[in-house]
Amino acid sequence: MGLALAGAALMCVAVLLPDKAEAQFGLRGGPLGVARFAVGHMIGMSRLRHTRMAVRGGRYRAAALRSQDPRGAERGQPANPYVLRAALTAQAALSGWQGGRRPQGWWRHPDGSYGWVGPVFWPFAHDDLTTAIIFGDTTNLSLYGYGDIYAAIFAPYAATELAAYIAPQGRRARRIPSAETLCEASDAGGLPVERVTAAVAPNESQRTALDELASAWTAARDTIRAACPTQAPATAAERLGLIRERLEAMTKAIDAIAPPLSKFVGLLNDDQKARLNALANERRAALAAALPKDAQAAAACKPDYDPRYDEKAQRQYEQLVQQQWPVAEIASALKLDEVARARLDVLQDTTLRTMETLSACPAEAAATPQARLAAVKARLETMLQAVSGVSDALDDFEADLSDEQKAGFEAIGPKRGA
Repeated sequence: MGLALAGAALMCVAVLLPDKAEAQFGLRGGPLGVARFAVGHMIGMSRLRHTRMAVRGGRYRAAALRSQDPRGAERGQPANPYVLRAALTAQAALSGWQGGRRPQGWWRHPDGSYGWVGPVFWPFAHDDLTTAIIFGDTTNLSLYGYGDIYAAIFAPYAATELAAYIAPQGRRARRIPSAETLCEASDAGGLPVERVTAAVAPNESQRTALDELASAWTAARDTIRAACPTQAPATAAERLGLIRERLEAMTKAIDAIAPPLSKFVGLLNDDQKARLNALANERRAALAAALPKDAQAAAACKPDYDPRYDEKAQRQYEQLVQQQWPVAEIASALKLDEVARARLDVLQDTTLRTMETLSACPAEAAATPQARLAAVKARLETMLQAVSGVSDALDDFEADLSDEQKAGFEAIGPKRGA
């Protein structure tokens, strides 16, 4: 029953943005963007129960972050990358969280994984780039968006819980992985050189170029790891800043990969290029066969889908917005004046707008690795722009707040799990 209710609450987002947000920003096709955001919550709900069972059953431990490759195979059988990833990140994300009675953090991704694990934003960042560029699978990339930005504003973790990931002490340290461990262990895959080699059978010069590409891929991983937090972000502004740092590091990593990737592909003949591109086709075919069919999710991703006539979905969405953004209660609790209340409305609307700009529908994979790299970079830049807009709105909101009001605002998120 709990899973069904959770699924219903998450699927309800396929509806109109609030009228004031649409009027303020002049959004066109806004309902479609919001509907596609909801797809991210519809995709994978049938896998969520199995993921939680795996975590609670202890099948995956924090140490497994280092030993398991989400793209690989286990005991000769194809691993479900989504279930494995969800189990690993859920174990790490919930080990330091004391909110609520059940280990099911509200900031989780719809597949059961987490965009925030303690103070770490986007674990598996480097692996997601590899999966999207080489294998043409942008599923994990597409799940990052509004929910993660919202979790940065209203942090689920209390200060002591975040601190445990930075400087674990005592008995809890045995089950709370450090931020450094998370950043180092969650992106251990790198460029799948053996898969590429088997596919294209490179000659000597091509092999040299492939080695250069592998080295660049490793350097890209190090660039992303360097953006791992060394201290727990204490405020919403700091958490949004950390998102920007991680996104900028990912974009920088992509820029470093682009030249050697272009060089390597440029040395391949047409047949080799076709075989390299076939890796992505094989990946998508395998996933399509392994994942359950979701007709509603597929329909919501179609360009002609229009949720405006779904009255039930609209009511559910309004309820969800009221739950996530109890603006009147926040204004009353913080004793906001009219100016601060208006700025809070702008912060809400700006954040909700990211549903439109960051669609949760996995993009149609481009035919070549270079084209997929460009598409991934465009997605990251779009998200970076969205986060910057939310950061500006947050700065405006907090500009004239007292320290007591700011502290009250920061306390809202952790209370959600109580």
